[in-house]
Amino acid sequence: MSYESRQYDIKHCAAFKRTREKWGELSNMAGGFPVAVNGVPIKSIEALYQACRFPHLPDVQEKILFQGSPMTAKMVSKPYRESSRADWDEVKILIMKWSLRVKLAQNWSRFSSVLIESNNMPIVELSNKDDFWGAKPVEEGIYVGVNALGRLLMQLREQIKSNNRSSFINVPPLEISDFSLYGHAIKCVTESDISILKPPQNDMFDV
Repeated sequence: MSYESRQYDIKHCAAFKRTREKWGELSNMAGGFPVAVNGVPIKSIEALYQACRFPHLPDVQEKILFQGSPMTAKMVSKPYRESSRADWDEVKILIMKWSLRVKLAQNWSRFSSVLIESNNMPIVELSNKDDFWGAKPVEEGIYVGVNALGRLLMQLREQIKSNNRSSFINVPPLEISDFSLYGHAIKCVTESDISILKPPQNDMFDV
């Protein structure tokens, strides 16, 4: 992905800032998209992404993944940012792209639906201060930024249009050094892994 800034007229975009507004489910902060990686239940993609900063610090990963909301997971990671993996700037786009694939694989119906509903509109994360992952306002209705998250979502949307569901149910691990969770190498994530988060059904003859 090139890092050039782009300009967006948000009247013609699937633009999101608050998770409860239209297109908010595209945000990494949106609730209701739990995932499971290596058998570990994770409440949000934001928590997963932040945990991937610290493969060498399992205790920090645990603090992040223990949080009840995506925003608190992000805030808990902040004091440790200077201890992020040494190649973080080189791999963060790859990790975000992988994280979105995990979100899709394990929340197919809901996440694919909102992506397809955005049709061919530019997808833009609106921000007042982050013009890398999102875009910032420069005048009324006009935002400028790299919009890296929005562009990754648009790429994923095009892939969904061109492939059937079976292409997305398995997410291989990234081929980068020390891609791990709690000291164990991250394995292929599958659609069925999410079943660990669902309570077992009571047998109909139980009393």
